[in-house]
Amino acid sequence: MNKPLLEVEDLRVRFHSKRKTVEAVRGISFSVGRERIGIVGESGSGKSMTGRAILRLIREPGEVQARKILFDGIDLQSLSEKEMRAIRGHRISLVMQDPKFSLNPVMKVGHQIGEAYRVHNRSSKAEAKKRALEMLEAVQIRNPERVYDSYPHEVSGGMGQRIMIAMMLIPEPDLLIADEPTSALDVTVQMRVLQIMDKLVRDRGMGLIFISHDLNLVSSFCDRVIIMYGGRIVETCKADELQQAKHPYTRGLLAAMPHISSPCERLSVLERDPKWQEEASVDAFI
Repeated sequence: MNKPLLEVEDLRVRFHSKRKTVEAVRGISFSVGRERIGIVGESGSGKSMTGRAILRLIREPGEVQARKILFDGIDLQSLSEKEMRAIRGHRISLVMQDPKFSLNPVMKVGHQIGEAYRVHNRSSKAEAKKRALEMLEAVQIRNPERVYDSYPHEVSGGMGQRIMIAMMLIPEPDLLIADEPTSALDVTVQMRVLQIMDKLVRDRGMGLIFISHDLNLVSSFCDRVIIMYGGRIVETCKADELQQAKHPYTRGLLAAMPHISSPCERLSVLERDPKWQEEASVDAFI
């Protein structure tokens, strides 16, 4: 891997309440180059909190601490909010899980995509519309002119997710964080969206952080896989070597998944060890 695009060291995310402090992310370290990194884990393992912390989207009562969060040599922790807005959405984009909650319901699709372009580029409305139509075509939406003039409720879930991808990629970011972008889609639409995302990431030479709970999906789509449990990184491995993973949590996840080639009468049940949450985070600079 060449020089990392993103370097995260000892990242911690805490949420304070009157009764106690909850640690959502517990001192994780990893790096991302112009490659596809998958972050996998159960609900509550800290995957989404990690992505949001990088973009400084965690607000009070949340608290983010890190020894280092460097993006292309820029210390993200030292930036003002105004400086961070120039990075967020422009050089680092985030695709959310469900377009129903991310798209403005009273604003036409094309205007939302064009706005994402104009916020970071000085351009006319005509140029923004042209770029928006090009992006709709790039994410393989047929009849982009019709979709451009549609409202979010007039499109399907799969098309809505492609619209979100178009919106996040139109500023031509260097790093894309995709937070379970296909979890609300059926299998056939899911694969189509992944193929589109993969082609765009490869063609543009971007870095990708793909957050998911689906181990099989991530292993087939990404270059490296980071396994999280209880806010910690328990294991990092190359995607094509996932079946040789050594940590008992990763082995348990693999054993709990059905395989057509080797059917069994009863799937294994994952048994969790409390020690996994106390173990030191495995350094993911591989």
